[in-house]
Amino acid sequence: MASSNAETESNNNSSSSVSKETEVRKYEPIRMPSMEDVRAQDVWNNCAVRSVFSGVMGGGLGLCMGLFVGALDNPLMQDTMTGREQFMYTMKQMGRRSLSSAKAFAVMGFIFSAAECVVEKARAKHDMTNTVVAGCVTGGAISAKGGPKAACVGCAGFAAFSVVIEKFLDSHS
Repeated sequence: MASSNAETESNNNSSSSVSKETEVRKYEPIRMPSMEDVRAQDVWNNCAVRSVFSGVMGGGLGLCMGLFVGALDNPLMQDTMTGREQFMYTMKQMGRRSLSSAKAFAVMGFIFSAAECVVEKARAKHDMTNTVVAGCVTGGAISAKGGPKAACVGCAGFAAFSVVIEKFLDSHS
């Protein structure tokens, strides 16, 4: 009985492999993009649109991060403060932190996206060099107030960070 089941399974496996080999593939026709699709792609390829969008999204991320970090900040005099005073202090800290983080992330997103888009258009390539240059420009611009040494360190640091993030995102796509 066991050998007849094994023979039946082997016959089923061999017949299914033959049917898979003889199966004809069906090809889908290529769909041409509509005019709306083409216009939307043209708008998105505009560096100004891409940069503003990245700035807005960066500001939103910074706002959320600032709210989170501001909520974790405890007042130094919490023993002498009433519950209402502690609540008001925490709300003010969250507001300050969220606005500060939103500005910083918006500027970072705007500069990085603008630099990457301009470099990509100038080189007519999409590769890691664009990310390195955009990271260097962003890090240098953000830390330029500290002088040339700070700008160089910011350039190198942000370029390295950008490469790490790009490698991480490429490995998960």
